[in-house]
Amino acid sequence: MPQPPATFKAIRSARAFEEIAAQIRSELIAGRLKIGSRLPSERALSEQFGVSRNTLREALRSLEHAGLIRLQKGASGGAFISERSGDAIVTGLLDLYHVGSIQPAELTQARIWLESIIVREACVRASADDIADLHRNIDEAAEAHSRGDFPLRAEKHLEFHRILARIAGNPIMVIVMNGVLDVLHHFVQTIGEYPNTFVLPSRRRFMKHLEDGDVNAAVEEMETSLKRLQRTYLSRVGGEGADAAPRAARGAAAPKASTPAEKTAEKAPQEAGGKAAARAPRRTRTTGAA
Repeated sequence: MPQPPATFKAIRSARAFEEIAAQIRSELIAGRLKIGSRLPSERALSEQFGVSRNTLREALRSLEHAGLIRLQKGASGGAFISERSGDAIVTGLLDLYHVGSIQPAELTQARIWLESIIVREACVRASADDIADLHRNIDEAAEAHSRGDFPLRAEKHLEFHRILARIAGNPIMVIVMNGVLDVLHHFVQTIGEYPNTFVLPSRRRFMKHLEDGDVNAAVEEMETSLKRLQRTYLSRVGGEGADAAPRAARGAAAPKASTPAEKTAEKAPQEAGGKAAARAPRRTRTTGAA
């Protein structure tokens, strides 16, 4: 039996856009609006809500920014219920970072915590195609590094973590991780190029653990690399990093150089890179990565 059309009531509050959003969400819950549904025209909506066209447009723009609707121009345009992409979370995290509510140490700390969960799931769920994607990403990052292309190198390194989140298979974790990584990308661009020659050798060791199904070793390798990156990041933000670092240590995100993986990661990058290159043929045969 088809659902009756969505109906809206006149707005009584001065904060019209909040009531409009609440009514649209109610219609979604009731099933009278679905993803892709087109809302009535501006004229019809303004009459139903009892608000001016200008007030309605302000409300629609706020809903667009929240990711609830998309506004399309043209003869076939209008306001459509959008598929939630998580953009509102990303925007919210960026805003919090810009106003100083999220500090660099807290950003990198949250990333370490999330990554540990994601890596555990990715180790269990990764398919041959997923593993090939990860190896391809590492190769592309290595090429960017050899060309001295810092922006592309940073982008590829962050993409590696996005792939892991996708492999983990939980859409909430994907949205949250993408939000954290988008803020981190902005942060990395502001601090500029930094030494991270240890990352690629760490990636190679990580992939060996992942392919061997050694979950604990994979998590330890990833945490070791991210904690070392955290030290690098915080050392480049001056006083802000110095003040934030103790908070990270109290939150158990500050690294300790007592684990075998940490000692391995602290070796000269040339030595680690040489070992990774020596293992490359065996890894390529295993995964079929380019």
